[in-house]
Amino acid sequence: MPDGTIVRPYGDTTGDGMVQTSFTLPVPAGPRAEGAALQLAAKMGIEPAMVVHSRAIDSGYTFFVVYGSVRHLVDLDAVRVEERSYPLLSPAEVDAAVRTRLRRKLVVLGACIGTDAHTVGIDAILNVKGFAGEKGLEYHRELEVANLGAQVGVPELVRTARARRADAVLVSQVVTQRDAHLRNTRELAAAFREAMGEARPLLVVGGPRFDPAMAADLGVDKVFGRGTTPGEVASYLVSALLPQEATA
Repeated sequence: MPDGTIVRPYGDTTGDGMVQTSFTLPVPAGPRAEGAALQLAAKMGIEPAMVVHSRAIDSGYTFFVVYGSVRHLVDLDAVRVEERSYPLLSPAEVDAAVRTRLRRKLVVLGACIGTDAHTVGIDAILNVKGFAGEKGLEYHRELEVANLGAQVGVPELVRTARARRADAVLVSQVVTQRDAHLRNTRELAAAFREAMGEARPLLVVGGPRFDPAMAADLGVDKVFGRGTTPGEVASYLVSALLPQEATA
């Protein structure tokens, strides 16, 4: 591994291949359950494996943490990820760009759609208190921000975006059972496309289970994943919405 592009997991010593994973089996706690967990770990390529923690979580169910070694290698050259293609701007730079290049306030709507009532994600991006030490979009003087909250219907969001002449619509999706976040996002994109065509606002979605590379497949302009900060979103809006030829 001289070039550093082929790596193995690290646990106790470099390159030992040690990994830790957790899962639940529908088996009552006890020796038989631990044996089942070790069997599953072996089928996953973790061998030898140790059950380092097990606990009954309900009648007939046991939660496990398993630790052991894998022989798999990781080829870093084969890793394909969505990398940021725009510069990160400070709040002052964002406001200055909007003021000088757009010459009006940039209108942003945010919501959780469908039955999703988890507003922690959209609040972290929009509210002044922000996230990870960064102020939310409401902090910006040159952004007109409206947080519509939770369980907003897609037709209502389309109507509001049209009425307020939104430049961008930000949607957070935390509920992911049976890929609800993907279905909701495709419904969102289709509704805006049908109602507004090319005149639709920029569509941005985010949540912990999204793959940032899926934007085109979902019909939206940008997908943000876990750990996204308000500064990243604000910088993207400037990059995507403001005339680049006017940059000094």
